[in-house]
Amino acid sequence: MYPIMEKKKLSENVKLMKIEAPQVAKKAKAGQFIILRIDEKGERIPLTITDFDRDKGTVTIIFMEVGKTTKQLGTLAIGDKLLNFVGPLGLPSDIENYGTVVCIGGGVGTAPLYPIIRELKKVGNHVISILGARNKSLLMLEEEIKEYSDEFFITTDDGSKGHKGFVSDVLQKLIDDGKDIKIVWAIGPVIMMKVVANLTKKYDLKTIVSLNPIMVDGTGMCGGCRVTVDGKIKFACVHGPEFDGHKVDFDNLMLRNRRFMKEEEHACKIAGVKI
Repeated sequence: MYPIMEKKKLSENVKLMKIEAPQVAKKAKAGQFIILRIDEKGERIPLTITDFDRDKGTVTIIFMEVGKTTKQLGTLAIGDKLLNFVGPLGLPSDIENYGTVVCIGGGVGTAPLYPIIRELKKVGNHVISILGARNKSLLMLEEEIKEYSDEFFITTDDGSKGHKGFVSDVLQKLIDDGKDIKIVWAIGPVIMMKVVANLTKKYDLKTIVSLNPIMVDGTGMCGGCRVTVDGKIKFACVHGPEFDGHKVDFDNLMLRNRRFMKEEEHACKIAGVKI
């Protein structure tokens, strides 16, 4: 069993939890994820690792309450225990000293971006961070990410904080200003990653995206996370979750990402959970 050591409400439907899982914390790396199950009747869901503390033996996760299991998870309190907490899974981020890197986080995608930013800064990169959200209440981990950023930008769709517009606006300006960017990380809604990848492709600027939103089983057995990358079938959970954004078929990804909506609605109805 894995006890919940800390719980925070980051926004209306986004929560942070620290889970005591010393064996996972011991080997966790930026870019990886875990699979959890609340109880014996619960489904297994993948969540990207937001942080880990090897000394305290804790792993931090951030999740948005969008389906039956995440809504149920959000009702748990400090001291409650999870039945399963398996990881770390997936391939870690390729951390090295590139020079100037741009890290873009959209919405809850900011959560898995945080450890990547931290590790990139630790090995000597000049880190430019861009965080985006629909409005200022949905922004998260601002101070944590700012601590490891040499340059820091915020965008909101409604202009309630930072630049009014999209993360791609700031990225375009950085490119126009002649920033010697070597690589871009973009993690967030699929449409955001697609827009960023389409922009950077014009400049032949290497871009890494994380396809964790499509994962289901997390071990490569279910085939639910099939993605087309460079014309070939890959599985996000075992070949990723990070891929070259210029090679991902985002249109197919967006179509497949909606395939379980009816089943999720049915599960929530049975469990008496509001959608």
